Amino acid sequence: MSNPRISIVHHINPSFARNAALAFTEANLLKEIITSVAYDPEAFIWRYCNLLPKKFRSEIANELSRRTWVSPNGVPIQTYPSKEVIRIFLSRTSLASRLGFSSAQLLAWVYVSLDRQVSEHHLKDLDAIYSYEDLAATTFEKAKQKGILCLYDLPIPFYQMTRRIMSQEAERFPDLASVIQTIQEPAWKIERKEQEVKLADYIFVASSITKQSLLEIGVESEKVSVIPYGAPVDSFKPQPKNDDYFRALFVGRVSPRKGVHYLLQAWQELRLSDAELVLVGSNLFPAGWLEQYKDICCHIPSVPHLLLNQYYSSASVLVFPSLVEGFGLVILEAMACGIPVITTPNTGGPDVFTDGMEGFIIPIRDVEALKEKLEWCYSHPQELAKMGQAARRKAEQFNWGLYRQQLASRVQEILADQR
Repeated sequence: MSNPRISIVHHINPSFARNAALAFTEANLLKEIITSVAYDPEAFIWRYCNLLPKKFRSEIANELSRRTWVSPNGVPIQTYPSKEVIRIFLSRTSLASRLGFSSAQLLAWVYVSLDRQVSEHHLKDLDAIYSYEDLAATTFEKAKQKGILCLYDLPIPFYQMTRRIMSQEAERFPDLASVIQTIQEPAWKIERKEQEVKLADYIFVASSITKQSLLEIGVESEKVSVIPYGAPVDSFKPQPKNDDYFRALFVGRVSPRKGVHYLLQAWQELRLSDAELVLVGSNLFPAGWLEQYKDICCHIPSVPHLLLNQYYSSASVLVFPSLVEGFGLVILEAMACGIPVITTPNTGGPDVFTDGMEGFIIPIRDVEALKEKLEWCYSHPQELAKMGQAARRKAEQFNWGLYRQQLASRVQEILADQR
């Protein structure tokens, strides 16, 4: 009997999708990868980028570089790049707003198109299709008709949990409601999300909080597998800290969903001497809102991913007070650098470290708890350093090799049961 054949679908190439593809390749399961863009700067088609004005050429090349798919063991990669290239171009110019398109609308256009292409052209000679949120509604419907197993990867909590938490946040902070996109999604997109979960035979998530969001809507526990993501222990490593300054670091989109406004309030009230709060990531608060905190924090809008190691290594602790999060890879990145973490139960933190050992787990929205843990870290530098060493050891356990092994093993079990 021949090995089962699986195809994997993702719009771009985040680390978890790359490792899922590699896991199936290592298990001799992967038939093909289907994506919008598999960027290769040497390929003939991308040389047309040189015809663009210099400013646009640089911005588009930077965007495309984050979509570099490297074929594992020669596995075919099927691409549908046209709409994604148009989306990037419109998003990086003023044309999108002039034409009346939001970034969310353009992204949805690409997702729905890729889903349709997969459903029409990539469901032959398959045992299973492995797809991600917002990319699977049409594909799963057609796959069901063909007897193909539908494997669904949900990287973030199901929308109902996210909408509930963020609706509460909009009520608490009306001035922030305009940038809370999760409470503004259109009905057709919600319907697609619900259809994907309903049609999925098995669902893969990275954290217990994401599984909980599915259990709350009646999904059977046996249908959901929790497999935490891996720490990049080979590329993110401890480095000497060049000063004795206490530095609290946040990495991610600087937004209400990440709980940054609670962190800013806690830091402002603490008034620690010889201490610094650094925020690294795009500012998604309303225009001008972050300005009120410019005297108490340093905001760095964008940093190339590979340079984050030096920011982690300059920090005393990573603070990631997210209100609702599918995982939070920055947690494992910091731990890989030997930096302890303060986070909430609504992230992947509880799945990868023990409260009080490699960091701290605090309730969401709890400014007093944030202040307490930050002040402890500030006042106990030696204990904090030992906590960072423990964080690195734990990160070494949660590596991407373990993720691939667990994912491939679970999928093989499922396929064996089907046969």
